[in-house]
Amino acid sequence: MADDFVKAVEDGLKLSKRLYFGKDRPVTPPKVPSSMDKSGAVDMLLPKSPMVYAVITDPKIVDNPDIPSYQPYVHGRCDPPSLIPLQMNAVELDVDCYLDTAFVRVSGTWRVHCVMGSKSCDCRIAVPMGDQGSILGVEAEISGKSYHTQLIALGENDGAGKSASVETGSFLKPNIFTLTLPQIDGGSYLSIRLRWSQKLSYRDGEFSVNVPFKFPEYVTPAIKKIPKREKIHLNVNAGTGTEVLCNTSSHPLKQLRRDVGKLGYSYESEVLKWSNIDFDFSYTVSPSHIFGGVLLQSPSVHDVDQREMFCMCLLPGTAKSRKVFKKDVIFIVDISKSMQGKPLEDTKNALAVALSKLDPGDSFNIIAFNGETYLFSTSMELATKEAVERAHQWIGINFIAGGSTNICAPLTKAVEMLTNSRGSIPIIFLVTDGAVEDERQICDAMKSRLTNGGSICPRIYTFGIDSIEIQMQKLFTRGFSSVLANIAIDTLKDLDEFEMYPSRIPDLSSESPLIVSGRYQGKFPDTLKAKGFLGDLSNFVVELKLQLAKDLPLDRICAKQQIDLLTAQAWFSEDKRLEEKVSKMSVQTGVLCEYTRMIIVETDERNNASESPGTKKGSKKSDHQKILDSEVPKTIMLQNLGIGFGDLTATAENFPPGSEIPKLPEVAEIFVKAASNCCSTLGNKCCCLCCIECCNKLNDQCVIVLTQLCTALACFGCFECCSNLCCCGQDG
Repeated sequence: MADDFVKAVEDGLKLSKRLYFGKDRPVTPPKVPSSMDKSGAVDMLLPKSPMVYAVITDPKIVDNPDIPSYQPYVHGRCDPPSLIPLQMNAVELDVDCYLDTAFVRVSGTWRVHCVMGSKSCDCRIAVPMGDQGSILGVEAEISGKSYHTQLIALGENDGAGKSASVETGSFLKPNIFTLTLPQIDGGSYLSIRLRWSQKLSYRDGEFSVNVPFKFPEYVTPAIKKIPKREKIHLNVNAGTGTEVLCNTSSHPLKQLRRDVGKLGYSYESEVLKWSNIDFDFSYTVSPSHIFGGVLLQSPSVHDVDQREMFCMCLLPGTAKSRKVFKKDVIFIVDISKSMQGKPLEDTKNALAVALSKLDPGDSFNIIAFNGETYLFSTSMELATKEAVERAHQWIGINFIAGGSTNICAPLTKAVEMLTNSRGSIPIIFLVTDGAVEDERQICDAMKSRLTNGGSICPRIYTFGIDSIEIQMQKLFTRGFSSVLANIAIDTLKDLDEFEMYPSRIPDLSSESPLIVSGRYQGKFPDTLKAKGFLGDLSNFVVELKLQLAKDLPLDRICAKQQIDLLTAQAWFSEDKRLEEKVSKMSVQTGVLCEYTRMIIVETDERNNASESPGTKKGSKKSDHQKILDSEVPKTIMLQNLGIGFGDLTATAENFPPGSEIPKLPEVAEIFVKAASNCCSTLGNKCCCLCCIECCNKLNDQCVIVLTQLCTALACFGCFECCSNLCCCGQDG
């Protein structure tokens, strides 16, 4: 879909050359990237900031709504439609950073500057998001109409609203969401508000937020006299109760406030051109040692769960001399046929980087699998330079895509090989693009093995291929950087009711803070301690500071993590009540899940709506109908935006990741294609005049019989028979 989008924008930029803005035009259409440089075109034309595009199917309507250019008439249509980037008149960015999450809001005004005032077109909004971005909502106001998105439970209101195509709402990439608004008049102004959440990056005690805010030059209004105001507001609440220090900023922010654990900044300016760099901001929170705290909060009256909330946060600190654990690592890599091409090449590259990060004291192995299992070594190998070099050669020889997918055998083998790990952290990385029928049985077997695996059981990291090499490298890096393992909090067992996400506390990594949240009933303990053991296998205990979270939206901060974990649990247990719980959480917090769907709600706020395009001229609507049209919201049901739980058919047929499964043609489609081929062959052997003369001499009964015969022959594709029949008719 991303490639199709880029091609549509490329075509739209060519169409935009038809626009004339008079002599007062500082912006010229960008040079369209050469078709020879496809990677450069994709990088240049995919959105790197919130964007809005005019969806052009009829090139004749492309013109300046204020100054007609009287361009030559254009024949034909754009199929698929072209996308012309709209000019932006104002933009405001608000970023709130809490714990490890940033909530982003972008408000802007765009104009349909490329369509005649008497015409209209759809407008597509594109929302690129930062690391692990999750779209939370879109709102728009256009000429008395308003649109907003909302989530509803899966199956709710089915058939009540108009169904939509993929282009109406979808993800171009995991971090780029698009939404299409229907039929906006040329020259109209669109006031749009976008909301999403994303994760903060963390390294050596420093948090950083990166928001896509790099606008291309051609969205700058062509008229110099139009004021262009750019605003940025930033709030930081670390939630730790410790001092927060600003490190770097991409834009000239002005400090508004500074409290313990909190910062506030703003920026506002008249600009000649919009921001051409992303918004980056970094700040330091943690001291040099491992520390953390627990935040407590009561639910709102509208919360679907009225139990008390808690959130525990552990930070690894900045001590670079801290020893990380020795590692016993097994890489399990899918080499089935569907992995051929870029997925397998990306895996090879990421695996090469991961092998280079192993210490000489670590041990490793590699298992490749399709329908069969292939081992690099029959036992664990020390990560010496020679062993790593042999592994590279083995990968080059054995990583050849082909065959089916059998996950159980290699995973069982890996767990067996790591059973006797001593003094190190056993780690399994499973990289696959497949879904198999016995997934639940595999998960159940692994759960039993790991539960009975002793004090140090294998850590299993799974990665479903989505053609993102850098994300795979991040996963490997995180798995290699544990600084505190087997973390436990004993005193919480005395609560009346207690639920924690995840149920088993993961290891603390030097690459990210550890967030654990949940619900409880009863009196929370006054003191709380977390314990575990360090890389040198010594015991470690840290006291967690308790505080009430007054200015932190804990339910929103923890929503994505809780929904993801509960979704996995609902899938594994096939529990319908748990699915319903996840659905309610999703609707309440606005975070998409597998059990909710997004809809667009359209409201016409004009009391006296103008006649609709389908109303005949001169006809009038009743007062009652006008009230209904203006007050009753219309809904558009988007297609399911969830990731899904895998596709057994795609795995069995070895379809590459991201590709669409070919649909079997309908009977009518088969007939049309066959008939089209038949008529095409017929036309090559018989002139139109002869056919007309022949048909004029046929009686009704003969026409009926001939039609039935041609239909039957067309279904079988009997072209030669049709041709012979035509020749007989031509002879009279």
